[in-house]
Parts: sequence; C-alpha cells; structure tokens
Amino acid sequence: MPENPCDDLAGQTLRKLLEVAATRRNSARWAAALALGLRQGEALGLQWPDIDLDSGTMRVRRGRLRPKYEHGCGDTCGRKPGYCPQRRNIRQATRRVKSKAGKRTIGLPAQLVTLLQEHRTQQDAEQAAARQLWQGEGWVFASPTGGAINPNTDYHEWKSLLEEAGVRESRLHDARHTAATVLLLLEVPLRTVMSIMGWSSVEMVARYQHITDAIRQKVAGQVDQVIWQTTSSPDSTGLVAVRREALAVILPIVDIGLAQSDIDVLADLEDAIAHLRAALADEG
Repeated sequence: MPENPCDDLAGQTLRKLLEVAATRRNSARWAAALALGLRQGEALGLQWPDIDLDSGTMRVRRGRLRPKYEHGCGDTCGRKPGYCPQRRNIRQATRRVKSKAGKRTIGLPAQLVTLLQEHRTQQDAEQAAARQLWQGEGWVFASPTGGAINPNTDYHEWKSLLEEAGVRESRLHDARHTAATVLLLLEVPLRTVMSIMGWSSVEMVARYQHITDAIRQKVAGQVDQVIWQTTSSPDSTGLVAVRREALAVILPIVDIGLAQSDIDVLADLEDAIAHLRAALADEG
C-alpha cells in the first residue's frame, strides 16, 4: 500500500483520468472504480440485475475470477497452458462474495447513475450490432460481444488509460485506496465508509486513514484563526488573549490528530475550536 494513496491519484489527476476514460468503451467501469472503490473482481463481476438505476443503488454479490487454463492439446504444444492454442479454462467465471462485509449495497452518486445509463444504451447498441454473436451473460462491463472481461485485459486497459492521461505509474488497486481516502476527507462516518468499501474490521480503517496535506492545512488554519485571530483594523496587533487551560486542551489534540490520523480525534478538535470561538466572542 502506498504511504499516502491520495498522493497517487489526486483530484486533478482523477478528473483527467475520467476525461480520457470517457472516450473509451466501458468508461463507466473506471468511474465506478474511482468513485466507489470497487475491487477489480467486484467491478468485473457486476451484472445488470445488481444495479437499480431508478433507486441509484448497486449490490456487490460476486467477484470475477482470473481464468485458469489447461492444455487442450494433450500437452504436446510445448507451451505453458495459458499459451496453448487449444487451451481450456477450467475455472468458473465468478465466485460469490464470502464475507458479510463484502456482500453489500452501495448508494450511487447521481453522476455515476447517469454514466451507467449512458453505458447501458451503448451496450444495447453493441448487442444489436453483434446479433447472434452476442453472448448475453448480463455483464455490466463486457466485451464487444457481451462476454466477461478477462482481469488481465482490464489491467492492461488501466495501464493504457494512465499513459494516455499522462499520469504516473499507479496500481489498479490505488484507485480503491483513493476512493477510501476521499470518503474520509469528506468526513463520512467511519461505519459508513466500512460499509461502502466492504471492510469487516476497523483495523482496515486505520490502514487507510491518512492526514493529507489538505487536512493538515485545514487544522492549522483553524488553530491559527482561534489563537492568532486577526481583525480588519489596520492598527490591530492581531493578538488575542487565550486561557492557558484552553491551549492545554487543544494543542495535545492537534498533536495526536496529526500523528495518529484519528478522525474521531479531529472531531474533538472541532468541538474544542468551537468552544474557543464562543469564549472569544464572549470576551469581545
């Protein structure tokens, strides 16, 4: 896992990736990954009955498995099974999600609903063009003839997307890290983040919970406003009196929040700042 996943795919980079993805087939696949933090197998395992575009919800129930091949030539071609001209896939296409946390229902952002509606219209057009060649397996993200997408093919599409967008090398799983970080930055309740991401343990939250530069600046700015609050008067020294007891409370909280990346602690910081502001207002 990167030290700070949010550094890998920052906001401007995300928008650039989505702009380039919009020019390709299955563009909604990347929008879903970046917005919802779906694992690769979860995204490729989606079928249309899993998505309710009217209510704006998505059910995650299965994951796409990587193919496992065996020789179809009787091991006479001299190649590895995956490169055998007559290879046979001996693994099922998907597997049901095992954990209770992994099996989940996710609310869809309105923009993603629109993208999925457009995606379905495009897929219907592909089905009409493919005619009898259409495989009709119900995959949300499918090949031009309706078949399941090989995870390896999906991986190379991601690499191609990064290159065209001019984005530095990033793992496909980094999109999931970024989605988790964005949810935490938006101060979404931790239990809700766990539900969306399919985490079963709060330990996973600790692994993903980062204090990014944006949060550091926000905290520093709030403390700056409270302790060194300036006025509009050009003659003002910009100094206010703050009780020692208040500083004794707020400064350790800041230190803990920055060191431990604890969202609950940051919530306490918000409360402490609010009390300080109220006290300062009374002093005025």
